[in-house]
Amino acid sequence: MMENTSNFIKTIMKQELENGVVDHILTRFPPEPNAYLHIGHARAIITNFELAKSFGGKTNLRFDDTNPVKEDVEFVEAIKEDLAWLGYTPEIVVYGSSYFEETYEKAILLIKKGLAFVCDLSQEEVSAYRGDTNNPGKNSPYRDRSIEENLKLFEEMKNGVYPNGSKTLRAKIDMSSPNINMRDPVIYRIIHINHHQTGDKWCIYPMYDFAHPLQDSFEGITHSLCSLEYEDHRPLYDWVINNCDVKHKPRQIEFGRLGITNMIMSKRYLKQLVDEGYVKGYDDPRMPTLTGLRRRGFTPNAIKNFILSTGLSKINSTIDYEMLEHFLRDDLKMKSARPMAVIDPLKVVITNYPEGKVEELPVLNNMENPELGSHTITFSRNLYIEKEDFLEEKPNKHWKRLSKGLEVRLMNAYFIKCEEVIYDEKGEIVELHCTYDEKTKNGTGFNERKPNGTIHFVDAATAQSATFNLFEPLILDSVVSSENFKERLNPNSWVTKEGFVEAWLKDTKPMDKYQFVRNGYFTTDYESKGNKLIFNRIVNLKSSFTK
Repeated sequence: MMENTSNFIKTIMKQELENGVVDHILTRFPPEPNAYLHIGHARAIITNFELAKSFGGKTNLRFDDTNPVKEDVEFVEAIKEDLAWLGYTPEIVVYGSSYFEETYEKAILLIKKGLAFVCDLSQEEVSAYRGDTNNPGKNSPYRDRSIEENLKLFEEMKNGVYPNGSKTLRAKIDMSSPNINMRDPVIYRIIHINHHQTGDKWCIYPMYDFAHPLQDSFEGITHSLCSLEYEDHRPLYDWVINNCDVKHKPRQIEFGRLGITNMIMSKRYLKQLVDEGYVKGYDDPRMPTLTGLRRRGFTPNAIKNFILSTGLSKINSTIDYEMLEHFLRDDLKMKSARPMAVIDPLKVVITNYPEGKVEELPVLNNMENPELGSHTITFSRNLYIEKEDFLEEKPNKHWKRLSKGLEVRLMNAYFIKCEEVIYDEKGEIVELHCTYDEKTKNGTGFNERKPNGTIHFVDAATAQSATFNLFEPLILDSVVSSENFKERLNPNSWVTKEGFVEAWLKDTKPMDKYQFVRNGYFTTDYESKGNKLIFNRIVNLKSSFTK
């Protein structure tokens, strides 16, 4: 999909292949299994896989499981499922923990070179000693321990002699470096906890900045692509590679993050929404998680095309949510059948239609794509139309729906004319009495007279009851504020309606997708079964959200 598009990383890869710097491309996607992936992660997935594929290369899936406190096998399996749904198959699936032995040996090597030391400072003291952008740090009082003492202490750390937080292993670099990441960073810490892959084998764990470049090297990764916040970490990445005597030297390249208006793109905020009950889980259709978007009815192609259309640059960018909706509509338009559904029903009685008669009318599943086949709809005395398709008096010349005394065409059926309006005791309209013209079947009669528009309907004799979940953006603001984002949640982000669909949909299956005529694109929800049909609106036919 990226063959005909260009970006700065693709240019670098092309030049390095042509100049013999590399002879193949191998990238990796390295998620930490501590949360569900969201659409922001999709950019990293798609970028890595599509760039490699455009040069005939491969991409590894490597779980960055160096912090077992927050990680879980639930997230491991969810991430695998997300990649499969997007259509990507990794060259290999590995874990950072698979390299713990080799990583430990590289730490020993640094100690023997005099480039790492065991430090007894607490986390707070390490931070205080580090200084800030305006002031250099100061050396740890443990920085000059002998190599022998450091080797002994580090082995004791590995053997579980010391409690959490009592000691760390730090790289010995430069406490006066203008890059704070280079001020003797911690590269190992003690964590006594069961690991989801290695059990209780280890109680010391490498920090990401130490483990990641080594893992890239061990796997032979040619280009380690990451988001822009790791740009300041690149000197440390290179320091690890240059001082650990590795055989292969990968190259780290950073690209800008992608933001989308009215979408919450923070794992921490999303966890709050789930934990505090603002949403129904990570697969809530309003969530930007890939599992939530999948349940909502988003398609892998739409997400891929959207991500690729945004390009790739060295700066962070924010794209309007409506652009994502455009790619959804574009992908669904020719693939979706277009049955009729009435979301907010108003009963119509055709008073001059024979009692008990039900006739079948043939319709194409998608008028723009005859290859999707056809089915039949039914027509009888009792029907349902949308409440919004009727006003008792025509308000102006632009009103092209039903009003009392006016004639409209029922899609794929007959012309009807409203003769009488029935009210309940509260004065609400509950039923319309109309007449039909049998000579106008399937639209015949347009040359004789023009109806006041065309509206859709569902035949009450065969209609299937259905629940419709209608969604708007979860948050009202285009840019999410860290201070009050929960106060800015959209109260109309999930609205439920009870209505009817054609009988043809009685056997619909979860994740089947449709364009309900004039109501938008919908998918059948996971919980839809038997007589309990549930449909989630994926996207309107055109944008209706008011910012």
